[in-house]
Amino acid sequence: MDNKIKSPADLKNLRDKLKSTTDLRQGPKEIQITVHMGTCGIAAGARDVLQQLASELGQAGLDNVTLRNSGCIGLCDREPMISMIDKNGEQFRYGKLDRNKVHEIVQKHLINNEPVLQYTV
Repeated sequence: MDNKIKSPADLKNLRDKLKSTTDLRQGPKEIQITVHMGTCGIAAGARDVLQQLASELGQAGLDNVTLRNSGCIGLCDREPMISMIDKNGEQFRYGKLDRNKVHEIVQKHLINNEPVLQYTV
């Protein structure tokens, strides 16, 4: 993959891409998601979950979400995990996540307002 900047348009595209990633961490916004990234979470795949969430949110154009990370939440056997406060103010904790489950949570819960109860902790 060639990441060299060859024109002002390339620079603008890079700026826009990085700005959208930075905007996810600024908040608070209507929906707040925290990826738990203690040692156990990272070992279980929390970095992949964070990357997938950022990608899914960007692809879906969801600009009402603040995405953050935190340390251990104390439920090591349920990692990787996210905590979410949705647009209705309800709190959810999703566990044992992977990229496919993250995709499903974004599509069903964040876009269609249908929590995915089988992944809740």
